[in-house]
Amino acid sequence: MEKIAHVIVNPLKSLNLLSRQDAEEITGSGGVLFALFRLCALAILNTDSEKDDAEKVLADYADFDVRLIPQPRGLRLELFNAPPQSFVDGKMIRGIQEHLFSALRDIIYTDLKITASQPELPSSVQITDTVFRILRNARVVRPDQSPQMVVCWGGHSIPREEYTYAKNVGYQLGLRGLDIVTGCGIGAMKGPMKGAAVGHAKQHIKDGRYVGISEPGIITSESPNAIVNELVIMPDIEKRLEAFVRLAHSIIVFPGGVGTVEEILYLLSILMHPDNHEAIPLVLTGPESCREYFEELERFLIDCLGEDVRAYYRIIVGAEKEVGNAIRAANDEVHSRRRAAHQAYYFNWELVISPDLQMPFVPTHEAMAALQLHARLPKHELASALRCVFSGLVAGNVKTFGIEQVRTRGPYQLSGDKSLLSSMDRLLKMLVKQKRMKLDQEKYQPCYQLVE
Repeated sequence: MEKIAHVIVNPLKSLNLLSRQDAEEITGSGGVLFALFRLCALAILNTDSEKDDAEKVLADYADFDVRLIPQPRGLRLELFNAPPQSFVDGKMIRGIQEHLFSALRDIIYTDLKITASQPELPSSVQITDTVFRILRNARVVRPDQSPQMVVCWGGHSIPREEYTYAKNVGYQLGLRGLDIVTGCGIGAMKGPMKGAAVGHAKQHIKDGRYVGISEPGIITSESPNAIVNELVIMPDIEKRLEAFVRLAHSIIVFPGGVGTVEEILYLLSILMHPDNHEAIPLVLTGPESCREYFEELERFLIDCLGEDVRAYYRIIVGAEKEVGNAIRAANDEVHSRRRAAHQAYYFNWELVISPDLQMPFVPTHEAMAALQLHARLPKHELASALRCVFSGLVAGNVKTFGIEQVRTRGPYQLSGDKSLLSSMDRLLKMLVKQKRMKLDQEKYQPCYQLVE
């Protein structure tokens, strides 16, 4: 297998203004943090690869290594046996180079300077402050711009027709001067960015923003796409989700698998909270071929959360221009509302997020079995519990920790109201049927069992 045997890489934007003490702390961090950075670096260097099996990538590049070289102008990276697709004529692609140092900034520097100062059990306010400080350190929050951040969620394992649709929606957003925030992977995360880039080019917008927000457990198995020009790696999935909703001026959700359903439930738990009103405009959209997907998704949401859930989103099928108009109008409304209330445009401080949505959920078999899935719960609390279920299913499908848990202890056991479990099982079977659980469907085995 062809590999780049040795190369030294210099920072372009991130970590090029470090003090000597900062550099010494980072190079001396070692241990778990540095091992995590190595995995993320390999995933970034594997951008645009056809391989979707993280274990296979790790096996193919078992001899890959990275070292930190302190110097007066910051840090250099020394790479050994790197994937070749990140290089052109012997030089690393600029976007990949920036992503590498963004990962170093967020995984090591941010941990040393921000999250390490948090108490063991931080308050809700402290968690939100940490999310803000990480985004500020990455220069993602900018006080001098009007509300134009559109968060796009959706699956990475989607057919070509859905990718084209997502790209066309992104094009409509780009023509209207809107910027894109996604989970930074492929599929429905790459499509809107690619389309928006064309729309921005036609409008001669030279500073279009394509923000990718990931977390270590995801980025090690799902490389960021090459269009991302601002990469942020949050410490865990909960801070990643909070970063999305506090940055968002509107949100679009394309069809996806269990990870997309998790994001929808997380957002609905916030929108249905009694202290949040007109918080974030939400549009669910896809091509005409996805009508059945949205019908089944809405059936699941209504079965679990009641008819009132329909008030918190709008479904638009097969009309890219209509989506563009709806989101532009929604962003203008958000602009007017925040200006009248003297609220920040760049970070939604007023949004109420329950502590159970902020604390990391570790999907052990015990934690999954203990989830309360009962219709008697307040709707925003039930949405939060269901979100944890789907978070566990994401782990069991694609994350190393979850895959190993299921391999050694068998499928997760889920219990609760029969009607809720039945509706959830129906939705999950539809996702499997439509091949939305994992790219390699022949190897897919359910990682859950439903128990009344």
